[in-house]
Amino acid sequence: MKLSMNWITLRVRDLEASLDFYNRILGLPIERRFESRGKQIVMLGSVGQPKIELIQGSDPALKPECGVSVGFEVESLDEAIEYLKSQGIPVARGPITPNPHLRFLYILDPDGFEVQLAEHS
Repeated sequence: MKLSMNWITLRVRDLEASLDFYNRILGLPIERRFESRGKQIVMLGSVGQPKIELIQGSDPALKPECGVSVGFEVESLDEAIEYLKSQGIPVARGPITPNPHLRFLYILDPDGFEVQLAEHS
């Protein structure tokens, strides 16, 4: 059996705040926005890449402290840090350098989910 990642779902309290974070601040394009069974849903991500599915809801199936994080690759962690500062987004943890070829940090989305930004060299 061959698998490929399709999407990860985050149940969020405020869809517009999450859209602002993932679309405007992190730059993920909105692939589509729709309603299903009374819930507003937005799929974000680039063509050919796994998506983040945001579902508006007041009772998240996963709590931020469940250990799930979403990771993204960046070209320059230093540039990412400066950009995040300019957007008022604090670094929650890091930067961490576990080996000479990897540096990463964590920020929090509006619901408290960890988002990892990693630079590989």
